[in-house]
Amino acid sequence: MNDFRLPLGTIVEGFIDYITESFGFLFDFIRAVFKGAFEVVDVLLVSPPFWVIIVVAAALAYFTRGWKFTLGTVVGLLVILGVDQWENAMDTLALVLVASILAIVFSVPLGILAAKSKVASSIIKPILDFMQTMPAFVYLIPALILFRVGVVPGIVATIIFAMAPGVRLTELGIRGVDQEVVEAGQAFGASPWRILRQIQLPLAMPTIMAGINQVIMLSLSMVVISGMVGAGGLGAEVVASLNRIDVALGFEAGLAVVILAIYLDRLTAALGTGGTPLGRALGSLRRRPGAPITAPEALPEPAPERSAAPVPA
Repeated sequence: MNDFRLPLGTIVEGFIDYITESFGFLFDFIRAVFKGAFEVVDVLLVSPPFWVIIVVAAALAYFTRGWKFTLGTVVGLLVILGVDQWENAMDTLALVLVASILAIVFSVPLGILAAKSKVASSIIKPILDFMQTMPAFVYLIPALILFRVGVVPGIVATIIFAMAPGVRLTELGIRGVDQEVVEAGQAFGASPWRILRQIQLPLAMPTIMAGINQVIMLSLSMVVISGMVGAGGLGAEVVASLNRIDVALGFEAGLAVVILAIYLDRLTAALGTGGTPLGRALGSLRRRPGAPITAPEALPEPAPERSAAPVPA
């Protein structure tokens, strides 16, 4: 037996105890905000009749990928309704939407910062590596201590678990913009903010949307794990089926998760291409009317030099 043992676990436990005692009010505030956001989204999804949600989802599907995706969406949602998992599916969708939005709000600015600063990138990358390699179950332990049992620990653990691809692909997309286009914007006197807004972000948008797609998929993959801490929804049904060895319940809840995953994956992937009516509409909102997003045309051209008038012979 090794007599020398590093007390890393004890140190972390003491740190968690310290921040719990010293900043309990802050975590209570965060818990109230996250829980309130979840309840608002959940009410919007659960309160209307099921056919209203199906119509809205089908409309989004039609304007992104056409009638085939629309038909698949309607059939999938009717299957969820038919296996009596509709309310649980909407609870899960609300959790995924809240966690994904918060993860995107945190990850995209961090990705922009990492793309603009080599120092920030060198600090952020090891943290992301740690976040991606740490088992997802480990995130639930401090989240459960800090935010107590319920949906909030699931949201917090999901945010931490899903942020990494959003940061990485945002940084990759901005760094992948043609440097000559950026230099052209600088030559025409554009500010760094205008270059970021009108050149780098639009050109990097497909890569950024791929990161957002991965954030949503990872958020959905945390549903079952979040169900272990009282998050409810389909995750709680899967956990209950494991405890009771109920194959039927596990299959139905798992199938509902798969249907939601396919729908969200195809929807966000289509928005990233910009080739759909809804994608083009979202792209037009990112810039002012009449102002193209590509580099030299988006910036004022210099006035041509006046040539001297020819001298008559």
